[in-house]
Amino acid sequence: MKFSLQHEDANSKARAGEITTDHGIIETPIFMPVGTAGTVKAVHQRELKEDTEAQIILGNTYHLYLRPGLETMQKAGGLHKFNSWDGPILTDSGGYQVYSLSDRRKITEEGVKFSSHIDGAKHFFTPENVMDTQRIIGADIIMAFDECTPYPCDYDYAKRSMQMTHRWLKRCCDRFDATTPIYGYDQTLFPIVQGSTYKDLRIESAETIASFGREGNAIGGLSVGEPAEEMYEMCEIVCDILPKDKPRYLMGVGTPINILENIALGVDMFDCVMPTRNARNGMLFTKHGFMNMRNQKWKDDFSVLDPDGESYVDSFYTKGYVRHLMISKEILGAQIATLHNLAFYLWLVKEARKRIIAGTFVEWKNKMVINMAQRL
Repeated sequence: MKFSLQHEDANSKARAGEITTDHGIIETPIFMPVGTAGTVKAVHQRELKEDTEAQIILGNTYHLYLRPGLETMQKAGGLHKFNSWDGPILTDSGGYQVYSLSDRRKITEEGVKFSSHIDGAKHFFTPENVMDTQRIIGADIIMAFDECTPYPCDYDYAKRSMQMTHRWLKRCCDRFDATTPIYGYDQTLFPIVQGSTYKDLRIESAETIASFGREGNAIGGLSVGEPAEEMYEMCEIVCDILPKDKPRYLMGVGTPINILENIALGVDMFDCVMPTRNARNGMLFTKHGFMNMRNQKWKDDFSVLDPDGESYVDSFYTKGYVRHLMISKEILGAQIATLHNLAFYLWLVKEARKRIIAGTFVEWKNKMVINMAQRL
């Protein structure tokens, strides 16, 4: 993987860059649709590429390890061939899923014992076998195994967890560097900064992660319930330390406003389930605000979803029709809403890139943040 920094905004820390992988080029800043179990819910791969213009998608190590399982994944030739997506893929390490299974797991220095949410079967993740698992899944970018601390989190626990994440990172790097890709193309390992919302821990973690000299770096443990201002403060601290010549990936973030504010702080890559999950529940994002399509007010509104949305989605469905689909629990409603939201998110980061290069990012960002906060 290679990263080239193409432009830096004069009025913020926003950047425009380009990541080159063996499965294609990714223009940053970028949003990555989440395909937890090998699919972005309710969307065909063709629609991802043609309608939303997605450049990279995510898979989830924990879920793919459990189902369909590593034997099937390897027989298929890796996730690219299994799900017929020929662009870049990133897999997370399963650390966040293990964090979310607080009543089903036990964390030790060696790794994490957990019970499957599917059938209760016992499993054990270590930094080493998580690297092996992601080799088999075959993503272009893979994540180090870490512990994601909850919010709020007391200082002593956050520090112990961060230090263990650093020790696990050393084991991840040793295993990754001692093995080779299975399917004939390169893979890249990203470490993850932790430290909860404690400034000194974030500084220590960012400095430690940077010292490993990997091709890219991630920021984890945010968007777990902390106020947005604390997220921004931690992100700014970390971005000021992580090397400028490598991509920075803020994991699990977030709302359209979160994304623009963190782009302004120097983040290059984002992922979040919000555009797809909220779509299935009837929430649509637009450049003028957000809409709950289940509301009665849209029942007899026969205007298209976003009359001013030609720049990011080719939508001819009306608000009244989409509300009808949502209320009727028709699958098409989830499909239309998901495509709309993903297209908007991808439009948002693409437009941010254009504005960074043109030198108008901050003025545009500030206006967009105000507009997108409105409930329509």
